[in-house]
Amino acid sequence: QVQLEESGGGLVQAGGSLRLSCAASGRTFSGAAMGWFRQATGKEREFVASISWGGTIRYYGDSVKGRFTISRDNAKNTVYLQMSSLKPEDTAVYYCAAGYSGTFPGRASADFGSWGQGTQVTIAS
Repeated sequence: QVQLEESGGGLVQAGGSLRLSCAASGRTFSGAAMGWFRQATGKEREFVASISWGGTIRYYGDSVKGRFTISRDNAKNTVYLQMSSLKPEDTAVYYCAAGYSGTFPGRASADFGSWGQGTQVTIAS
């Protein structure tokens, strides 16, 4: 089991930027695809982005394409989510997740077996 801890959430104005980090520990980080999901109050969990172990394959949810970038530093056991041009509808709790789904990173919650506790992101209009 991989332990995951998110950081970097907070309150920003619309149009601003934030970078979330997710530090992994415990079971080896090696080989794990990583993902970011979010859940707004009263809504279902939504896929945001995922990245393969080698970082060469990245997927994004339609609502964040062109604004968010997922990256990882395997030497630091850390994955990042750079968020730009933030909108009020990006307000949610953001979760980091790890999974071993093969060559291609997953895009569904079921593709990931380890989850962090989440970090709140609030975008003020």
